[in-house]
Amino acid sequence: MNCKTTRALPVICTVLFVAVFVHFNYGRSTAAEGSEPLISRTVLMSGLSDPWDLAFASDGAMLFTEKCRGLSVRTSDGTVRHLFGATDAALKADDFFCQGQSGMLGVALDPAFDENRYAYVYMASNTGRSTTNTVVRLTVNKTYTGVADRKDIITDIPFKQSFNWWGKAGAHSGGRIRFSPFDGYLYVTTGDNHNGPLPQDLSRLGGKILRIDRDGKAANGNNTPSGGDPRIFTYGHRNVQGIAFHPGTGQAFISEHGPGHNDEVTPLAAGGNGGWDPAPTKGVSCASDYCGYTSNTPDGTPTPMTDFARFPNALRPSWDNRGVSEGMGPCVFLNGPHWKAWEGRLAVGFLRGARIELLQLNAAGMTIKTTTISDLPSQRMRSLVLGPDGAIYVATDAGEIWRLENAEK
Repeated sequence: MNCKTTRALPVICTVLFVAVFVHFNYGRSTAAEGSEPLISRTVLMSGLSDPWDLAFASDGAMLFTEKCRGLSVRTSDGTVRHLFGATDAALKADDFFCQGQSGMLGVALDPAFDENRYAYVYMASNTGRSTTNTVVRLTVNKTYTGVADRKDIITDIPFKQSFNWWGKAGAHSGGRIRFSPFDGYLYVTTGDNHNGPLPQDLSRLGGKILRIDRDGKAANGNNTPSGGDPRIFTYGHRNVQGIAFHPGTGQAFISEHGPGHNDEVTPLAAGGNGGWDPAPTKGVSCASDYCGYTSNTPDGTPTPMTDFARFPNALRPSWDNRGVSEGMGPCVFLNGPHWKAWEGRLAVGFLRGARIELLQLNAAGMTIKTTTISDLPSQRMRSLVLGPDGAIYVATDAGEIWRLENAEK
């Protein structure tokens, strides 16, 4: 039944909508609270150099990035090939470089990858005329031996050019890219570059979530505030490194690094303001005009991740990290009955916190319970992805890629 096109009673449509929420938020209707999966961990790859992100084709091929090396692939038979980036790649990118937190970061495959073979990466680019973060589209051949037809679909994402009081060049670039399986658009997370005015500046792309089509054009329905760059979906962000889509509703959720006193998970809405504004207000002075680690107000209150006093309509976080920042990084929703009580929960990885936390959400998208996946090595979790087999694949800063599955399924 389609509630938009039939004459179904509104109450029936409401009941169906709530049922979808309940199924995906709780993962079951009658399973006992204790029916959680028994996790088995396999080290799929090791000895990698700063692996950053993963993406799977339907045939089981896994494309992955290494920050200072580029894009590679591990095919279903275990063969590994370096496709794009540094000197020994099948296609060398002369403009590619890595510095600080930046380099070859996110990777995503087109929803129609089986037909068009499009892969996308987020990378630092230095053409000699400008240094930026760039989203590149490539065509992968059917044998996974090479890529071609490079097209830079976004070329103007700000890059932190030089060292300042708050850190090195290349800091706070964001870099996660994901296609929504619901609307088919590419979502791109960007960072604030330790630049105070940038997150609230609607003419520039730093500190934003972008939403574009496969050619880099603004998606329909972005609801960007008047005068802003139409590619902007939401703004007022610090350094978003995780984005995932609720399996029942399609709503985008982000996981975001905090400034020392907070990390946040936030559901998004088109045109929304994340509420981060590290620019100094009147009467305040901050080193490099960035008050992200101090206070942007004369009363000395630490600059909040979501400043409801200044932006009362800001996007409301689903969960925050209780007054500390542990380097919140990637996130992914668990989907499939093999996850038992965890089906529909949002898995969030931490860098300094070195763990994976599971968030149980209510019908409004707010977190009502958290659970830590136990018995995992304490590692900086850089990427979380669901593979075509339904398992969680994890990239760690220790140079490994893990496969996590329910040993009892």
